[in-house]
Amino acid sequence: MATVANFLAKPIATVVPRPSAVASTSSFVFFNHKTNSLFRRENLPKRLFSAVKVKAGAASPGKVGTPPAKDEKVQKIHSGEEFDEALKNAKSKLVVAEFATSKSDQSNKIYPFMVELSRTCNDVVFLLVMGDESDKTRELCRREKIEKVPHFSFYKSMEKIHEEEGIEPDQLMGDVLYYGDNHSAVVQLHGRADVEKLIDENRTGGKLIVLDVGLKHCGPCVKVYPTVLKLSRSMSETVVFARMNGDENDSCMEFLKDMNVIEVPTFLFIRDGDICGRYVGSGKGELIGEILRYSGVRVTY
Repeated sequence: MATVANFLAKPIATVVPRPSAVASTSSFVFFNHKTNSLFRRENLPKRLFSAVKVKAGAASPGKVGTPPAKDEKVQKIHSGEEFDEALKNAKSKLVVAEFATSKSDQSNKIYPFMVELSRTCNDVVFLLVMGDESDKTRELCRREKIEKVPHFSFYKSMEKIHEEEGIEPDQLMGDVLYYGDNHSAVVQLHGRADVEKLIDENRTGGKLIVLDVGLKHCGPCVKVYPTVLKLSRSMSETVVFARMNGDENDSCMEFLKDMNVIEVPTFLFIRDGDICGRYVGSGKGELIGEILRYSGVRVTY
């Protein structure tokens, strides 16, 4: 179990939870005691999400000279100057850069999934750097401290915010959704004032607020977010979904302390202005069950 100190001491640190039958969490260290999840961890149900389906025509990164498919939006980068220019032109959009080599089987395997994501995520910029293409790309990899491929780096406003290596398609999709989700039905909260405003707006009307509290570089938070995103669309008539990263600023961190949030992800359930419960963990089935329970649907465990 990773601690918040590990996340904050290494802003670009990667946390990839190993597959497990139980939900994963990350612990806070500004409390000296441990807590257990409020609810039993059951076996997970069938997955809500299948892997991204790869369409025919998606090239492998090893074929550097092959013309891209007409709808392929992955930009090929051939030098550090091109890389910096692409980050600059992206402005505040999420940039996902894959560093690969022509002889890497793993790079060839995951690249088609990135191509497919580039076709569906119009507000995300995707880049490909072939590290063995030339001296310029090798120098770029050295500059970005790339040691293994495939390596994925995530940038916003020209700043690296996250990185992963050796990941599977589901993890890549989860990362893109988590770090690039700006226009979904999940309300983005950036401090206590945003939380209070959201509560006031939903004090009447009977809707349940589900507040997803996490950290920017928390593997379990990334893992469960596609479920949160899908639920926010399917339950929009009865539930309001919101999200806050505790390490975004001091106001967010103070809010987490006041709410006694010790592990992430933590989901706070709020109705009529009052916190009526919480769920700690990243289990998809458990999360859905708790949301249904606090929505008034009887759930048998």
